[in-house]
Amino acid sequence: MVVKMSTVVDLTSDEKELLADIQRRKKQLLQEIQRLKDEIADVTAEMEQMDNPDDNSADSKSKQMNIGRKKFNMDPKKGIQYLLENGLLKDDPEDIAQFLHHWEGLNKTAIGEYLGEKNELNLKVLQAFVGLQEFEGMILVQALRQFLWSFRLPGEAQKIDRMMEAFAQRYCQQNPGVFNTTDTCYVLSFAIIMLNTSLHNPSVKDKPSVERFIAMNRGINDGGDLPEQLLTDLYESIKKMPFKIPDDDGNDLTHTFFNPDKEGWLLKQGGRHKTWKRRWFILTDNCLYYFEYTTDKEPRGIIPLENLQVRLVEDSKKPNCFELYPSEANSKAVIKACKTDSEGKVVEGRHLTYRLSAATPDEKQEWIEAIKRSISKDPFYDMLAARKKKATHLQN
Repeated sequence: MVVKMSTVVDLTSDEKELLADIQRRKKQLLQEIQRLKDEIADVTAEMEQMDNPDDNSADSKSKQMNIGRKKFNMDPKKGIQYLLENGLLKDDPEDIAQFLHHWEGLNKTAIGEYLGEKNELNLKVLQAFVGLQEFEGMILVQALRQFLWSFRLPGEAQKIDRMMEAFAQRYCQQNPGVFNTTDTCYVLSFAIIMLNTSLHNPSVKDKPSVERFIAMNRGINDGGDLPEQLLTDLYESIKKMPFKIPDDDGNDLTHTFFNPDKEGWLLKQGGRHKTWKRRWFILTDNCLYYFEYTTDKEPRGIIPLENLQVRLVEDSKKPNCFELYPSEANSKAVIKACKTDSEGKVVEGRHLTYRLSAATPDEKQEWIEAIKRSISKDPFYDMLAARKKKATHLQN
């Protein structure tokens, strides 16, 4: 007993801090587990009630629709299948599109995921969904605002291509004469989306002027130029009011990190003080997110993997190390990343490299392979370049 008391008293300040940190995390985990148990109990109760539905109950169909909605938000394919099997939706693209477009409480990320699938039914639903949008008489930026508010664009290039192609066709159909081809509408739509990012993302320091925006879009109208006033109006609209990203009632991060490419604990070396801190890392959507605790709802930092590479490194203080570094020839290039400071403000990271340490050699190798797969070249930019080339009629 005396030895135990002495051990506690003899803890160093770092050990005491670590112990307090473990106790705090345990409390948070227990709270999160209880919350999940409560949610599971609620859903289970509803499911059991539906196993023996009261055919005379006026709200039986409403309860089934709510279960279908919850299923859809967790897994769009299974949700639609449930609604079809219970006769709540017709096996018809128009009926499914109406459900996606009008039913309240559907997760916008889940809608985008379902619309982006390539099988025959989903492609027909996409066309029907876009057909429910009314763009007549709208300038392109207004139509884009409405379209991108009805769901969230998925991250996969092929899915984005199909959805924006459907949008361009619908817009040109309802606004004949504005553009010579749908390719023009397609390319300009992406120019607007990129302009929105450039003007309103704090990490982008070089803000494009209206003159540069006009110059970037020369020759895209079937080889000719679009009216400068049209491009100026589009620019000013985005400058005054950025696109609003639809909220999903607090579930967005849950869906973002629900099925990651890889997740786990790593040690991360600091950029300025070179101290090592344990962080929970999640690899998904071509980004590496890190959290202080697994129960945190928002990441402490985000590292976009675009234009980065990963390599093995030896470190005298930590085993199983690897690091992220810029792919440019300039060894002094700063990695474009962001994190929250001690006051909770988002600040730009200034790392030349990100050095990480895994618990075992196998984990280190798994992380390196997963990151390499994630930072492989995105085909989307090649597709957009090909479409722009087609719109401008450039020849090799």
